Amino acid sequence: MMLSLSDSHCEVYLQPGEVFFGDASVRVRTVLGSCVSITLWHPHRHLGGICHYMLPERRRPAGGRADGRYGPEAWEILLAQLRAAKTQPGEYQAKLFGGGRMFGGGERAPLIDIGQRNIEVGRRLLAAQGMQVASEHFCGDGHRCLLFDIATGDVWVKHLPQLATAAAVEIATKRMARQSLGLPGNGF
Repeated sequence: MMLSLSDSHCEVYLQPGEVFFGDASVRVRTVLGSCVSITLWHPHRHLGGICHYMLPERRRPAGGRADGRYGPEAWEILLAQLRAAKTQPGEYQAKLFGGGRMFGGGERAPLIDIGQRNIEVGRRLLAAQGMQVASEHFCGDGHRCLLFDIATGDVWVKHLPQLATAAAVEIATKRMARQSLGLPGNGF
């Protein structure tokens, strides 16, 4: 799903598989586990975009639409949005987040480290556009709550290590969703 807004100050909660592009009036929240978000911010025009992809890639059906759940396809959607705004990738500051280990370690870990593979795809996508990563917070255990302020390009990260219970992550997710709807909530 692709979202786009350009009205008065608002906050958007980005779900897995979604892509958002907007202006300085918007702040975007999301929660990442093994998923990855790439944020792009235009320092002169105060435009920005973010994708939240779940999987590194897939065999895309011939003629199939881009699906934001997959890294290269989410990136394709995001690039189309910034080009529609008459800007180019090299004009943006890029940041990379997520890729947490969600399934523990042990001997099976290398077989299921989707987070690490997602990060590798993100780095490859940025490098293909000649973009360097200005800031990053990835890998390790657990979830990350992100807040991307398109007015400033700042991205705040709250890391919830694997020791945090599933209930704590659910509470944080609900809190962020409530805040994005303008309802009272605690935390960032």
